[in-house]
Amino acid sequence: MDRRVVLAIILMMAIAIIPATFMTKPIPPPVADTLALTPPPPTAAPATSVVVPETPRVTVVDSTPAESADTILVRSSLYQYGISTRGGRLVEASFPEYRSMVPGEAGNAQILPDGSDLLRFSVVVGRDTLSLDSWNFTPTTRVLDVREQTPLTLRGERNGVGVTLQYTFSPETYTIGVHGEVAGLGPNGGTLLVGMGPSLRNTESNLAEHNRNLGVVTEQGGTQLLRLSSLKGSTPRILSGPFEWVAIKSKYFVTAVLAIDSSASATGVGRIGGVRVVARDTLAKNPTTADVTLTLPISGFGAIDFALYAGPMEQEQLSALGHDFDDVNPYGWKGFRTVIRPVAGAARWLLVWMHDNLALSYGAVLVVFGIMIRVLLWPLNQKAMRSQMDMQAIQPKMKELQDRYGKKDPQKLQKEMFSLYKEHGVNPMGGCWPMLLPMPILFALFFVFQNTIELRGAPFLWVADLSRPDPLYIIPLLMGASMFVVSKLGQVGVTANAQMKMMVYVMPVMMTFLFLNFASGLNLYYAVQNIASIPQQWLLSRERLKRIPPKPTPPKPKAR
Repeated sequence: MDRRVVLAIILMMAIAIIPATFMTKPIPPPVADTLALTPPPPTAAPATSVVVPETPRVTVVDSTPAESADTILVRSSLYQYGISTRGGRLVEASFPEYRSMVPGEAGNAQILPDGSDLLRFSVVVGRDTLSLDSWNFTPTTRVLDVREQTPLTLRGERNGVGVTLQYTFSPETYTIGVHGEVAGLGPNGGTLLVGMGPSLRNTESNLAEHNRNLGVVTEQGGTQLLRLSSLKGSTPRILSGPFEWVAIKSKYFVTAVLAIDSSASATGVGRIGGVRVVARDTLAKNPTTADVTLTLPISGFGAIDFALYAGPMEQEQLSALGHDFDDVNPYGWKGFRTVIRPVAGAARWLLVWMHDNLALSYGAVLVVFGIMIRVLLWPLNQKAMRSQMDMQAIQPKMKELQDRYGKKDPQKLQKEMFSLYKEHGVNPMGGCWPMLLPMPILFALFFVFQNTIELRGAPFLWVADLSRPDPLYIIPLLMGASMFVVSKLGQVGVTANAQMKMMVYVMPVMMTFLFLNFASGLNLYYAVQNIASIPQQWLLSRERLKRIPPKPTPPKPKAR
């Protein structure tokens, strides 16, 4: 393959990967600072006339003095949740299987910040808004050890209005069922405002990367990501529903409200009417916190029903919920995701399966995986290299045709070149497409290491975390050196011009520079692939040398 084609491939990789890491398509800003509720499906109570402005027109004032709040601890082998008796908010979500990576911070990853607004409730009826944020609820227990599906009930009453909240926990999932009843609403129901902000707490060693990944994700026939860093000033973003779910995500963790009408079709109907997002740190150039409020219909006689997910983005857990919730953890970016997601999903599954079933560390898994991919691609690469040799063999005849017809008759040149290819059984693209086949795998693995929580904190030799860059830069330098050896062997027996010879040195340097700050696992995979391809390149270089016709022996000078 022409080295210019290889350079173009490398440049396409850089153009594709770098913007995907740092850029995203923003959601268009709203034209009004009000949150209009989308009418719910026919099975739910109508809420078409309710509009929630930034400041409610009429608010039910409660002068009852606030009592001190307690935190109800809910524990299983997967999680520890904390539910505040004031307002029923979720104030803690920590996970024994995942430790905090923040320098100087020990213990489990706790994803909710101080002052979390997750499950901050308000009830809207007509023009009145009743905030439950300051209510003191009485729980059925103060500590809950979850060994089977277990409910937790909180009850509160003020000014003749009674509210019951019931959270249902399972020991094997991070999903919490939320059911509630508001007494005295009547048959027309009302609207529930659910707070989700202000953000997710940093749990990673790289704060800038954590902040860059913070965003609000919505599902409406496809996922849409609004990065918190794209919010500007105090201007709200109004996202119009209906949505099946709304989530706030970081790099590895997510909190989400899922509201799907189970009585509808298998695909479900979203019951979240709309979402209002406004930055809290309004003066910041790249905000990291926001007030996020979504709306849900309260059905006739005050029934509330939805689910909350608060946990790591484990693919099996996300997929089990259906409704494309696994897409909250995006592999790829719009336009390329259709191709990359299946490859990334298959690669992630295979890496985890090999780790779990072969008792291998993830570093060893990557070594085996890189060798396996190279072995599987061996026949295709063999065919590609031999196709290049065939093209090299007919280069003198191609040059003759170009000199004869190139400027005078381009159509004749094209016809003669196709005849030449046919005569010698050469496919001009035969040396290119097999070389392109590993590229989707490389792209997919880039996103696997960027987003797969199973690889978070996986050590290998001196590298403490394969999802982070190599702190000593040994693996990317090894990757660049192995790429140089492969490129050098690829030129043995090839008549190369000065530009092609230069690319042998330029491409490895460029790739090393590009990969320096990528995940060390990705560098390890690519380095192993290069090293595993050296024997094949060496054998093919010997074959190329054998195909070179011997130079004619110069005639001996005649004796005088």
